[in-house]
Amino acid sequence: MALLQFNFESQYLNNNHEISIILPDKPRELTPAEFYGSGKKYKVLWLLHGTFGDHSDWIRKSNIELYACEKDLIVVMPSGLNANYANWEHFSIGYNMYDYFTEELMPLVYNWFPASDKREDNFIAGLSMGGSGTLVYALNHPEKFAAAAVLSCCPFEAGFSNGEELDERSKGMVENRGGMQAYLDSYENTWGLCDKLAGDPSLPKFYFAIGKEDFLYQHYLHFKEHAGQIGFEAKFEEFDGYRHEWRFWDLTIQRALTFFGLDESGAGNPF
Repeated sequence: MALLQFNFESQYLNNNHEISIILPDKPRELTPAEFYGSGKKYKVLWLLHGTFGDHSDWIRKSNIELYACEKDLIVVMPSGLNANYANWEHFSIGYNMYDYFTEELMPLVYNWFPASDKREDNFIAGLSMGGSGTLVYALNHPEKFAAAAVLSCCPFEAGFSNGEELDERSKGMVENRGGMQAYLDSYENTWGLCDKLAGDPSLPKFYFAIGKEDFLYQHYLHFKEHAGQIGFEAKFEEFDGYRHEWRFWDLTIQRALTFFGLDESGAGNPF
């Protein structure tokens, strides 16, 4: 494998931005001349980190490079800061993380690297805040992804309210959208989007996983029950003995890759 740490000036974020990219080795059955002239395009996993993390998290704390090698897969890992993978019009000058991902990063990767832009070859996954980002992108852009894996996260009803009062993070999300109604009508309201899109055959396939000791477990169970009521199709898995931790995310990213249909030759994609 090749591991790239790539820095560029983003027009959507108005700053220098760093991403990590795993690129597969050239196929062993091809000579270098055959490989570089083949125009081969690889499947892509867009992999999102959680709060307080950056583009290096998955590389440093999991075995994703090994799994990508086994699957013959490109993995793209951007830095999301603590932006919830959303645009922040009210609290920053031009920090548009939501638009950046689909309008700048994805075209950049497709044009600069041997990455397939076909929907059936693209997958998205993330942990915690990255799970929120995964939901935001997969639900708002179902045409871009065959499947999505949400680890230690789920849609939260009304901005994950704690009783009558919103927690501080939720307040920031709501204020940034311009108020509660604006938030409920926005691309960030993934609970509402699941209600709206349940049963839509154009949606990606969804996989949700959480540890039973995770502090978000009750929220997850609430959404799982709601998903069954509204007919939102997904695979749900819960695991004993795990909290909000990297041991769990390393385990479940492997299960996500299996759910995506990626076998060890990279040729088993059912989507």
